[in-house]
Amino acid sequence: MELKKLIYTVEDGIAVIQMNYMKNLNAIDEQMADELMYVVDAAEKDPNVKVVVLKGGEKAFSAGGDIGYFYDLIQAGGEVNMDGLIAKVGIVADGMKKMSKMVITSVCGAAAGAGASLAFGGDFIVCADNAKFMLAFVNIGLVPDTGATYLLCKSIGTSRALELAATGRPMGAAEAKDLGLVYKVVPKEELDEATMKLAKKLAAGPLLSYKNIKKQIYDASYSDYKKWLDETEIPTQRECAASMDFQEGCKAFMEKRKAQFEGK
Repeated sequence: MELKKLIYTVEDGIAVIQMNYMKNLNAIDEQMADELMYVVDAAEKDPNVKVVVLKGGEKAFSAGGDIGYFYDLIQAGGEVNMDGLIAKVGIVADGMKKMSKMVITSVCGAAAGAGASLAFGGDFIVCADNAKFMLAFVNIGLVPDTGATYLLCKSIGTSRALELAATGRPMGAAEAKDLGLVYKVVPKEELDEATMKLAKKLAAGPLLSYKNIKKQIYDASYSDYKKWLDETEIPTQRECAASMDFQEGCKAFMEKRKAQFEGK
């Protein structure tokens, strides 16, 4: 596959997946989702890959969904159907957790919406001190997708997950570290060095042990992950995407005003 929105490299056993479409802050559209599916699968199948790093740009890890695209569809009177996109990012989310190789997500700046979800999918999250995680879906009348609700319930508990999902408030790097969600926080200028230091350490470790540790963890905590994505996440997001609240949320975001939700 020709990669247009990602850069994928493999060196010294470390596969680096860099989201590289800063024109819209690495927003995840169908093209980005297709490319992510492709490289996650390629990294899993490549015997030369020992560790995977997923990173964004200096300004942002990923802004999440492409709200501008949704807004244009709404303005044109078209239907917004996210089922295909959500199914694809679900494959990526599950693939990262199921992968036999350790995955590090390296986060600088904003990780919003599906971008936050992708960051949470790492086995180790290393982030800059300016990182902010936002489940911003609720601000446009949607529910979290790309596995965020599931992953947060598993990692920080249902009460915290519900609060973050329902408020959409930013969670800074220090708070995420205190909650045990983030492995390490470093100054922005040290992020790449810290990420690669961890990646090299893991790449030199007992890979068969790591593979089976991940299998144990997956079977103990994530065995129903894909089923949940298909049977809970997609239908709930489908209902929200068809709502008047979602249309109002998109319009308000793009028009830089406060949304007037009506619960329908």
